[in-house]
Amino acid sequence: MTKAIALYGAAAPAGGTAGVFLGGVITEYLSWPWVFYLNIPIALVALAATPALMPRAEARSGSVDLFGALTVTIGLAAGVYAIVRAPEAGAASTVLVGALAVVLLVAFVAVQAKRREPLMRLGILRTPNLAAANLAQFLLGAAWIPMWFFLNLYLQQVLGLGAFPSGSALLPMTTLTMLGMIVVVPRVIAKAGPKRTLAGGMAVLTAGLAVLSLIRPTGSFWVDVLPGSLLAAGGMSLAFIPSLGIALSSARPEEGGLASGLVNTSYQIGSALGLAAMTAVAAANGADLLTDVAALTDGYSAAVVGAAVIAAAAAVLAAVTLRTPAVKVREEVLERP
Repeated sequence: MTKAIALYGAAAPAGGTAGVFLGGVITEYLSWPWVFYLNIPIALVALAATPALMPRAEARSGSVDLFGALTVTIGLAAGVYAIVRAPEAGAASTVLVGALAVVLLVAFVAVQAKRREPLMRLGILRTPNLAAANLAQFLLGAAWIPMWFFLNLYLQQVLGLGAFPSGSALLPMTTLTMLGMIVVVPRVIAKAGPKRTLAGGMAVLTAGLAVLSLIRPTGSFWVDVLPGSLLAAGGMSLAFIPSLGIALSSARPEEGGLASGLVNTSYQIGSALGLAAMTAVAAANGADLLTDVAALTDGYSAAVVGAAVIAAAAAVLAAVTLRTPAVKVREEVLERP
């Protein structure tokens, strides 16, 4: 199972970097709308390949919780929208959309508690370590994605790199993340256990973000970006695999799909909310002054500091909230087929 999770984890940064890298090429030589257009044929190829690549599963009878799916999807989307668009939309609109999100999510929970075949069995959240692993993934996304975003802006708007060179500058970090997930992390988990690996990874990520927060208006890629980004990549590798493995191994086998959906949702929502919050931090510290390189750097640095605080909190919470003995979880992660 650990190898499968490692390969899955490595695929995410590979795809992300490919998107940033190719997005730079497309923006440089075509135009930015093509970044969205090219997703259409990619999605069509994925849909066409799914029947042949995905294993067949036994069909079972049951009802589909369409109301639950709609309320949780619209509720989460409205919550993220309210936070992301708060600075531009104004207080009244933000409160209105936020209230809609709360109402829909409360309705979702109420329906799940009463349905015989709910979309999400609420009792799964009482599974030992599952909530803690989801919290870790939430905070990991909230720290990691803002770092990517503002690091790219620093490369382009402060160091003056174009879209293609700035995308290329992120390749070392992604390469280290992939190698760490596939080669290093499974061995670390086997020796230290997932709990220590997760907490230690968050601590390493915090250190990497702290180094990146020292960016200068007159800096360079080799001094201001590369060392801190490689340290952060190592922390991401160490934190992502055990948090995902703990979440999946904590659930019952028949609820593995539900556990996977929960942990992926936690990461994505954390990424969106973390980016929105750090964007506000950056703007409050000068990043809205687009013509002032020093102010831009101060704003981006403040955002990275905020991400480091999130990662540090995640390290502490992982060490405190993961209750199941590390050896037991390690055996489940390593031996489960």
